[in-house]
Amino acid sequence: MNENVEIPLSKNKIILLSLGALIFVLLGFWLAIDPENFKVSVFRYRSTELIRVVGIISIVFFGVCSFFIFKKVFDKKFGLIIDKNGITDNSNATSIGLVKWTDIIGIRVLEVVNQKFVMIDVSNPEYYIDLKKNRFGKMAMKANYTKYGSPISITANSLKADFKELKEIIEKQFEKNALQHGI
Repeated sequence: MNENVEIPLSKNKIILLSLGALIFVLLGFWLAIDPENFKVSVFRYRSTELIRVVGIISIVFFGVCSFFIFKKVFDKKFGLIIDKNGITDNSNATSIGLVKWTDIIGIRVLEVVNQKFVMIDVSNPEYYIDLKKNRFGKMAMKANYTKYGSPISITANSLKADFKELKEIIEKQFEKNALQHGI
């Protein structure tokens, strides 16, 4: 018999992520408004135009991130649900909901710039990319698929679980359900 696993969103982690993104937005404003007085050695020999462009990019990118992160503060759904149907991900901006066991062909860990992800390899990645309605999420999923081989990645950043626990739960449930579904 399958057990349902429900991992809630961590409001504390989400608030910290939101504050971090907001700091980068403010830093971006500082770079964009006052590039000639930005006294960090990395930029000392750079043009003010380059510093201003970096500031604008920071404002746009982290502004969009802040919006999606802050929305999660008020989300009442579980961050991750694993049941007999599959893995329902609601943990981040690229989450698409249910990933069926019958579509999952593998689970692996990926580390990018000291950030660990559980990658969910699926037999029909384009189907899952097409499920994403917002443009930002769809672009991120396409980039994940192109660069890392799967559009679906799960991290513990917004969940009430650490990465090791998350990985172990997903792997254990995949093994259990792979046998039941003949995967």
